[in-house]
Amino acid sequence: MQRYHDSWKRRDLDAALALYHPEVEYNDYFQNRRMGLADLREYVSQTMPSRPDEFLDHIDRIRVDGDTAFIQYRTAITLSGRLAVFHSSEAISVRDGLIWRINEYATLVREDAPGAGRTAADSRPPASRLGLSPRQLSQLAGDLEEYFHKAQPYLAPDLDLSQVAGATGYTRNQISYLLNQVMGLSFYQYVNQKRLQHLLEQLRPATSARIDELAFSAGFNSLSAFYRCFRQQTGLSPREYLKRMETP
Repeated sequence: MQRYHDSWKRRDLDAALALYHPEVEYNDYFQNRRMGLADLREYVSQTMPSRPDEFLDHIDRIRVDGDTAFIQYRTAITLSGRLAVFHSSEAISVRDGLIWRINEYATLVREDAPGAGRTAADSRPPASRLGLSPRQLSQLAGDLEEYFHKAQPYLAPDLDLSQVAGATGYTRNQISYLLNQVMGLSFYQYVNQKRLQHLLEQLRPATSARIDELAFSAGFNSLSAFYRCFRQQTGLSPREYLKRMETP
């Protein structure tokens, strides 16, 4: 067991695969997936931590009962610039010196958000509807950021979740899970943050445009939503922000 999890910590894909029995069965209950040996190269490569700021740490010693070991650990992956932490437990059974059965249970813990330490398991959609591993959630976050950066869909005031899902190829449930449970944002909070970022990049101290005109051109369809988002993100009103820009 120690060799197996050392291979994960070293991010050594081939070493991990070499420890699986030819008749291995891997049950991932976070995704509601059952996999055999032929599926595991792709699955493990997508699930292993890959960035320097991502990690896998044991949170309890390995416990053994006969031919089955029980382990608990946490993994962290980067999602849209934030670390999302998953607590996992596995029951691993061995046959002929190789791993024959794995039952894995994972729970998301938003440790960098308000209410840190509580899990999102009770409020998330069923894992079978998501079809995403923690690593695939990271890919979703990257794809979403790239889409918003290149296509700038937030400039359309009537942008909705269905349009983003259709453009990115993910489902509405998958995107909602990422935003709500991992990033702690509603869809419209995320979109308005992108609109505000766009506006701030265009803002100049000597601009002749009215601030409300800039807000509408950035995609805001409500001045109250704009002012609320502006203060939440900058801690200032637009007037105060401009005054600071004008101060040498």
